[in-house]
Amino acid sequence: MPQHARIFLFLGALSAAVSVVLGAAAAHTLAERAAGAQAWFHTALQYHQFHALGLLLAGLIAAHLPAARWITAAGALMVVGTLLFSGNLYLRSLADFHALHAVTPFGGGAFILGWLALAIGVLKK
Repeated sequence: MPQHARIFLFLGALSAAVSVVLGAAAAHTLAERAAGAQAWFHTALQYHQFHALGLLLAGLIAAHLPAARWITAAGALMVVGTLLFSGNLYLRSLADFHALHAVTPFGGGAFILGWLALAIGVLKK
C-alpha cells in the first residue's frame, strides 16, 4: 500500500477518534457556555467527523489508485480544512479565542477543494 494511502487512513482513523473524545468532553463541559459557543462547537464537530470519513475514503481510494495526485491533494486538503475550519471553531468555542476567525473560510474552501479533487481523481483513473 502506498505511503500516502496509509497516512490518510491513519489520519482519518485518528481524526475520528479525536472527534469522539471532543464530542464527549463537550457534552460535559459546554453546558455553561453561551449558545453561540455551543453552536460553533457543534459545527466544528460535525465537519470534523464528516471529513475524518473523507480522509478514510481518500486513503482507501489511494490504496487502489496509487499514482493519483488528485487523491493525494484531496486528502491533504481535508487535513488542512479540518485544522483551519474545525480547529478555529474549537478555539472560539472552548477558549474564547477569536484572533484567527478570518481563517475559517479558508478551511471551508479547503474542504470544498478537497471533495472536488477527490471527484477529479476518481474520474481521471
